[in-house]
Amino acid sequence: MLQKPLLEFTDKGIYCAKGNFYIDPWQPVDDAVITHAHADHAYTGHKRYLAHHLSREVLYYRLGEIQLQTVEYGEKVMKNGVEISMFPAGHVIGSAQIRVESQGQVWVVSGDYKTEDDGVCTPFEPVNCHHFISECTFGMPIYKWKPQSEIFADVNSWWRQNVAQNLATVIVGYSLGKAQRILQNLDLSIGNVYTHGVIENTNEALRRNGIVLQPTHRITQESVKEEVRKGIIIAPPSSVGTPWMRKFGPYSFGYCSGWMALRGAKRRRAADRGFVMSDHADWTGLISAIDATRCESVYLTHGSTATFSRYLRDIGFDAHEVHTLYGGEEEEAPAQSASQPSPEGEGFEEKIPVKIAMEALPPGEGLGGAAL
Repeated sequence: MLQKPLLEFTDKGIYCAKGNFYIDPWQPVDDAVITHAHADHAYTGHKRYLAHHLSREVLYYRLGEIQLQTVEYGEKVMKNGVEISMFPAGHVIGSAQIRVESQGQVWVVSGDYKTEDDGVCTPFEPVNCHHFISECTFGMPIYKWKPQSEIFADVNSWWRQNVAQNLATVIVGYSLGKAQRILQNLDLSIGNVYTHGVIENTNEALRRNGIVLQPTHRITQESVKEEVRKGIIIAPPSSVGTPWMRKFGPYSFGYCSGWMALRGAKRRRAADRGFVMSDHADWTGLISAIDATRCESVYLTHGSTATFSRYLRDIGFDAHEVHTLYGGEEEEAPAQSASQPSPEGEGFEEKIPVKIAMEALPPGEGLGGAAL
């Protein structure tokens, strides 16, 4: 007799019927297991939440007084006879892959992940499984990230040039993830770091959770403009083009996103500089991560699902495209109102011709869905 799948895709989210819990559900449920605190994965309204302990304070900040249980990586929790454990996803601080096991059947839900060690969050760790549910936000061969060291050498050089030219420096990144990654890699010999309130609220939540971050200065009405202009300002995407940002002019404005790899992206964001930096795996990272799980089947939840699933099938994987509500990345304010704010995505919706995605596909030698 064929074994019933341990996880299934429903209109509320990824559901484990045997354990009676959901993973990153987007409609209210009794028991929600959360991969990370971005708004497209951590919604309000659930009765009980389970997440990694480094997500605790950010979840409280964003969702209010929820009933939250937190665990360490590798710690096991039983729900109705189903074993749940979490492993590093390398996406943002506190992000986790969810491993679910029952009667020898193992599923892993990746959430969002990246494979490069950014020195800020716990590095991604492949987990062997029979079935892997993976994102593929950047699942096209045009997306190949430079080493982080090269990116931040460029960022710091740009900052120095701006100081020499008496330009303020404004760098934009999401309040959970990119903001901390930017902060931890800035050369503070150049100047001080100043933060938008949304960025600093998230930093403070992480510090309450024991995360050590480089020093920052919250921008308030009392901040002295000329002092702020001598440093670097970390701001969220929601601040772009607002009077808040314009008051620091003249400035040079840089935008950090994986979408900056696309021609015209910098212009559409009206940015002076576009830094290609993502907290998601690139094309090579996705393939290597999936291969490392030794999975029998892979399910692609959001991103370039059609293109990537077709490529994986061509190189021997049993790959399936599924539809979810993930991919919005995060909101830029805590979700404390009656309704869930619309998540502000890592970028704008970019329509890419399939023919671009299929150019220069790398060879799939040595890749395949080996049994566990």
